Amino acid sequence: MTISIILFIFSTICHSQDIKHNPWSLIIYRPENSYHINEIPCYVKFEDAITKEDVTFSKIKANYSWASNPKDGYNYKKSYYLYGGMIMHTLIKPGKYNITVYTPKDKLFNAEIEYKKDWNSNTFYYNTENPTKVIFISPTVDENGFYNGNWYIDYKAPEFWKFTKGKK
Repeated sequence: MTISIILFIFSTICHSQDIKHNPWSLIIYRPENSYHINEIPCYVKFEDAITKEDVTFSKIKANYSWASNPKDGYNYKKSYYLYGGMIMHTLIKPGKYNITVYTPKDKLFNAEIEYKKDWNSNTFYYNTENPTKVIFISPTVDENGFYNGNWYIDYKAPEFWKFTKGKK
């Protein structure tokens, strides 16, 4: 009986943890869009702004939660990614970083979209000495309002209608 209780507590600690906001951390939020855009993952990459070295896993620690239940946190298994409606909570070592997101075209499964290409984002500069608290990731749209296969990172929240509007 005691062993089963210990195993239950251990598995709970390893798979879920209560999220508490750290004022020196960065929150990356990808609001919900239509269901087929929500299911497209975007992978987050951190690059040292000075050396251009990929530091995603060496200087960044992250876990995620769902916007519908932001207090329950989960550890990432292999890569840092976001689906629509997910929040990434990061702890970042001091420094200056370029943050980008991308989706390889082979990860566009089930996407009912015309643009089967690699999706990339703009570069967001982040300095831990003058930190932004939250950044938002949105899919981009063309002049007619249709998703055109890229991402946009901004410190301003995107416009909302029924779902997040794409960034032009």
